Amino acid sequence: MSSIIKLLLYISLFIFVYFLFSPNIHHTDIPSSSITRDDTSSDYTPDPAYMDIKKVALTFDDGPDSSTTPALLEGLRERNVRATFFVVGKKADENKDILEQMYKDGHLIGNHTNTHCNLSTMSCDNALEEINLANNAIFQVTGSYTDYLRPPFGECGDILDTSLNMFQVLWDIDPRDWSVQNTKSVVNYVITHADDGDIILLHDIFRPSVEAALEIIDILSERGFEFVTVDEILFP
Repeated sequence: MSSIIKLLLYISLFIFVYFLFSPNIHHTDIPSSSITRDDTSSDYTPDPAYMDIKKVALTFDDGPDSSTTPALLEGLRERNVRATFFVVGKKADENKDILEQMYKDGHLIGNHTNTHCNLSTMSCDNALEEINLANNAIFQVTGSYTDYLRPPFGECGDILDTSLNMFQVLWDIDPRDWSVQNTKSVVNYVITHADDGDIILLHDIFRPSVEAALEIIDILSERGFEFVTVDEILFP
């Protein structure tokens, strides 16, 4: 019996040594390539589903303007970007076709009073009239009243304490485009300060601002930003 046991032990040892040192034996371990990925490879493309998307809202005040707003709308269409326009009531009355194009393109339209006045210096009744006139100008073209108000100069006094059922929308980034009137300066300021959830203030009545807006879209889009309307920032 002992000789049989010894024989079996020799056979087992032989099989073990053979499998251990044979170069033709394939191990059954999971290959590393199936559980890891070389993300530094030039062929690697991140899956957008796993990327953090930063959202910002471009907003434009004081229009519409027949000499500048159409070019902006065209540029936004080409880039498939929707923005928010806070329109002045009198200008909306004068440029109904432009306002209609804004609406058809899917942009959000807000109220910037009827004559671009400082609401904080007015009586409540006069301030309400300014807002209602602008709302009516928007309604005549779009068929709906806007819920969003941007008071000129960012000041509205106590008007929001009344029965006015509107949301005040201010801003996070102000490159003072109306003052500098320089495309490069506006672009550099915005792309340097832009962060997730920011509302950017621009004016579509100035050509340098229109040019800057389109450059901002191109640059920030490459950096992973998505452009949305202000309602998506305020009520995500």
